[in-house]
Amino acid sequence: MAAQVGKRLERKVLGRLRLASQGLLGAGERPDSAGGVVRWMTAMQAQDLQAALWAVGVRLPGPGLSGIRAAINAGTIVRSWPMRGTLHLVAPEDLRWMLELTADRLTKGIAARHRELGITWADVEKCRDIALAAISTEGPVSRSGLFKVFDDGGQPTRGQRGIHILGTLCRHGWLVQGPLAGNQQLIVAFDEWIPFSRRLGRAEAVAEFLLRYFRSHGPATVRDFAWWTQIPLTEVRAALETIRGGLVELEFEGASYWMSHETAGLLDTGVPGSRSVLLLPGFDEFLLGYTDRSLVLPPEHANKIVPGGNGVFKKTLVAGGEVIGTWAVEGKGQRTAVVPQLFDPSLPLGPAAQAAFAKAAQRYLEFLNT
Repeated sequence: MAAQVGKRLERKVLGRLRLASQGLLGAGERPDSAGGVVRWMTAMQAQDLQAALWAVGVRLPGPGLSGIRAAINAGTIVRSWPMRGTLHLVAPEDLRWMLELTADRLTKGIAARHRELGITWADVEKCRDIALAAISTEGPVSRSGLFKVFDDGGQPTRGQRGIHILGTLCRHGWLVQGPLAGNQQLIVAFDEWIPFSRRLGRAEAVAEFLLRYFRSHGPATVRDFAWWTQIPLTEVRAALETIRGGLVELEFEGASYWMSHETAGLLDTGVPGSRSVLLLPGFDEFLLGYTDRSLVLPPEHANKIVPGGNGVFKKTLVAGGEVIGTWAVEGKGQRTAVVPQLFDPSLPLGPAAQAAFAKAAQRYLEFLNT
């Protein structure tokens, strides 16, 4: 049986536990490489590439932007569509088994859209052959270059047809995004870019996915994970029964939250981060890694993070485990500054929080330049 926590807790404390489990507080052992961060996090939102680079960087003690770009160029972290039809960073050895868990369900979910776009499975197979032949001859290819190859081969890419074909080829493990060319990624052959892939049976894969999620994202709920991966709840609940001995259960407001023993241990030794101030990128896992974000983001302010529900998440300012505003970069060159935008301007940052904000801002600017 899983150990249980019976203490009465505040939301901010649970938020700080999540900061700790995600490696955002510098407490305990931390990965010291970009690959280590991504592997620990299991998967990290990456639909915005620049935001994803900082999401890795903010969890590292030292390396700057160039080091994370180098990790992508070396293939020690990869970017693809492992779940929800959304780009994520993952460890290369994990990508194939994740895709095998999620690709078929997503393919069924977008079947109607593919019919609208006139994409048949024969078209997908033709595009696979065209793409692999082009890459074998010319090497890594840009997205626009690949779309031209498709168009020239009688497979039109207009009206989102191209991106749906590319996504399908990546989800089925024929292509993957590889090295960077400026701020874009080139497309490469999956088997050449990722020569080693772990193989897991479905039940084993769901159990590992769930355990790693709770360790890196806990405290979190079973429903959080089911939403995050789009794996059916029945499978998730069955997997929980096989791994619950390695987890701690916390009851909060009528729901069961799960986390590692290490994270739960902080409740006894003292949960760090009460005075922490963090500048997190848009789309960061601290906010987007859960179906219910109200634990760290007051619902009345949700629209300020995603204005009008447009799907574009702003950068978040997190203090003591709670999202209290957004932040922006203003100016250029020596006049570049990081500016806080608080939800409630009548409650400004105190002296200690201002100092912590200044330190976090300096860390971000140094990251961009190293």
